[in-house]
Amino acid sequence: MRLRNKVAVVTGSSSGIGEAIALAFAEEGAAVVVNYRGHPDAAQGVVEKIEGAGGRGLAVQADVSKPGDVEALIRATVEEFARLDVMVNNAGMERKMPFLETPFDVWEQTIAVNLTGPWLGCQGAAKQMVEGGEGGRIINVSSVHEDLPMPTNSPYCAAKGGVRMLARTLAVELAPHGITVNNIAPGAIDTPMDAPLKEHPEEMRALLSEIPLGRMGRPEEVAQMAVYLASDAAAYVTGSTFFIDGGMTRHAGTL
Repeated sequence: MRLRNKVAVVTGSSSGIGEAIALAFAEEGAAVVVNYRGHPDAAQGVVEKIEGAGGRGLAVQADVSKPGDVEALIRATVEEFARLDVMVNNAGMERKMPFLETPFDVWEQTIAVNLTGPWLGCQGAAKQMVEGGEGGRIINVSSVHEDLPMPTNSPYCAAKGGVRMLARTLAVELAPHGITVNNIAPGAIDTPMDAPLKEHPEEMRALLSEIPLGRMGRPEEVAQMAVYLASDAAAYVTGSTFFIDGGMTRHAGTL
């Protein structure tokens, strides 16, 4: 087991990519804190899957855009499991609309969840890791849109671009403490966030035409990269973004 005796927090892990990461971590031996904002039953369901497989889990409510909530999330983790080794900043949201029609409150909410949230999660986790004195791993679930433009999604793209430089900067600053910081940038992944695509065949065909491998990714494929980055095998890896996108970013570069 690659994460035996490790303790991990995965934000936004009551469904989708976050759930897949939480379950994969538990399978590799980690105790996992399943964070949720508004769906306690779903989060508890993930914990029950973890415990049913012989692992240790804890569901904790927290809005990642609020400093007090993030502090409470870290505190609850340490109170329950006595340490924190891995922080996965996965919680995110998006609302697509033309730039000229985007209200300011949509900008504020998107930046708060997708950029301020990771910033708070990185800081809270890093403080605890420094106090623990054994280093740690911070993993941000970013997006191909930290690099690729996406018309009608300017707040989301701006936030993910910020997460790119956040990881690069913190990787350098936190390295003396033995803390690595990396991003995972998924492309089109078959999750509830992308479910509306399945209702529009023409949009789905257009999307798949941009992916050299010709399919959407699975949450479990993203989770396996997270396991690697959280493990001792990735001890010399920091400040990088790992794209899991079926070749989408490379295809876009040829257009």
